Amino acid sequence: MPLVRLLVIGATGGTGRALVEQALERGHVVTAFVRKPSRLRVQHERLAIARGNVLDYASVETAVRGQDAVLCALGHKRWLSPTRILSDGTRNIIRAMESQSVRRLVCETSLGIGDSWGRMGLYYTLFVGVCILPFYFHDKTRQERLIRASPLEWIIVRPGALTNGRKRGAYRHGRRIGHPLWTVRISRADVADFMLNQVVDDRYLRSAVGVCW
Repeated sequence: MPLVRLLVIGATGGTGRALVEQALERGHVVTAFVRKPSRLRVQHERLAIARGNVLDYASVETAVRGQDAVLCALGHKRWLSPTRILSDGTRNIIRAMESQSVRRLVCETSLGIGDSWGRMGLYYTLFVGVCILPFYFHDKTRQERLIRASPLEWIIVRPGALTNGRKRGAYRHGRRIGHPLWTVRISRADVADFMLNQVVDDRYLRSAVGVCW
């Protein structure tokens, strides 16, 4: 992969930290967009920290300026009440990218969203998505709709249930990934690996792709 300037949004989350670390390992120039810089315990000569809030457009636009691509691993833990953090934040990202002529957006959402409904297995389809994370999944659905409606070069990455396991470097990906009965899983490290590959790979351009072991 050629060297590129990458903005990682959600850099202190599990997938976000893996994105930062692996992007640096690949030789890229990385900007980590974070609310609390102290939570990102990575230091590197090719790493810059952009302090901001995804709901604050001005800080998003400043961070997007001069980048080649944006990797979004945005998340939060406000699961039990209605929220628009993901969708409103993504709206700001898209607007800033259009303003700054940054074209490539790779965004992590989840299997079970949109036309992948039912592919996270019965436990997630009938229990987690209904009883524990309904507001979170609803907002992810809005997030995907905004991305699909944008003129950007976007790829939506839908992982299975996330683990903190090691990077295997071997996983399945495609538009029909998942299973209606059992839960499919993948490590955050492997999700990051796949997302970084999409920065220069056009195979899934302007589509949503599932990824799991």
